[in-house]
Amino acid sequence: MKKFLPLLLAGIMALGFAGCGGQGGASDSTASGGSNVVKVYNWGEYIGEDVVQNFEKEYNAKVIYEYFDSNEMMYTKLLAGDSYDVLVPSDYMIERLIKEDRLQPIDLEKIPNFENVVDSLKGLDYDPDNTYSVPYFWGNVGLVYNKNNVSKEEIEAKGYEILRDEKYKGRIYIYDSERDAFMTAFKALGYSMNTENEDEINAAYEWLCDINSRMEPAYVTDEVIDSMANGNKDIAVVYSGDAAYILQENPDMGFCMPNEGTNLWSDAMVIPKNAENPELAHEFINYILTYEASEDNSVTVGYASSNKDVLADLSGEGGEFYGNEAYLPRDGYEKDEIFHDNEVLKKRLSELWIKVKAGS
Repeated sequence: MKKFLPLLLAGIMALGFAGCGGQGGASDSTASGGSNVVKVYNWGEYIGEDVVQNFEKEYNAKVIYEYFDSNEMMYTKLLAGDSYDVLVPSDYMIERLIKEDRLQPIDLEKIPNFENVVDSLKGLDYDPDNTYSVPYFWGNVGLVYNKNNVSKEEIEAKGYEILRDEKYKGRIYIYDSERDAFMTAFKALGYSMNTENEDEINAAYEWLCDINSRMEPAYVTDEVIDSMANGNKDIAVVYSGDAAYILQENPDMGFCMPNEGTNLWSDAMVIPKNAENPELAHEFINYILTYEASEDNSVTVGYASSNKDVLADLSGEGGEFYGNEAYLPRDGYEKDEIFHDNEVLKKRLSELWIKVKAGS
């Protein structure tokens, strides 16, 4: 659910994501006189190098591609009445959009490539019948560490508690997000990351305050990627896709998903109720699930593919991410959780996170 991996070439941006399609066959929607324009709203740098232009050529279509940097930014534009045909929000935001009746059902008969989706990504509890969503990318949050300074045995034994070990004072990065920061605290303390228990919330707050007061952490967002690839710190809280890139760039870096559990996140494609071209939206979603597009997406961005064959090939022997312990998400672990939509909890954590960083 976090993006902005610095792997996408500037050439895609130069296209403006709105070039006319080639001479490929038209989709059913355009052949029947419908619009040949599909408007896609996705995370920044979260699509393969050739996916847009290949879709345009194959479907004689025009893709208007815009990107957001947070689920909340996407949600605000949707509330303002902006119309998109395909959105790619995260799990908890999809849950909210379903509750608020802002999505239209997806006709899975028009998505034959849905059969390519990793089985464990089907029927997640925010959309148990995949009525409204089709998986795009997925992953975990874990700890990247410098193997020259931190042993695998130590980080696996301590898990998130290693963030409070004064041996690493001034040598850690904490992701500047209340959801992710409090997730580490909740899990370190043995709580659910979706807890509403005020005592547990306060205990997590004190846990983070302790780190802030003693450990001199650096609070970062996307700069953690290049910083850890360059070996600037010893330990960092990192999204698995970003971690996969870091490990590819620097063999001295390792990745650990703590035994206390972590966030198992999923981003998925949905069609808003006010979509102007739902037919071509279905074609786009179905195309993303092809082997060609899924492989391009995953190799370019570094996150785990929702296409089971691509996932197996890229993580298997000879694959782009073979031996990369961050690429393949941990699946089926009982202590891992998906974030749920809870605006009251999010507001409470946001207020507390400001206080943590202020040292109050």
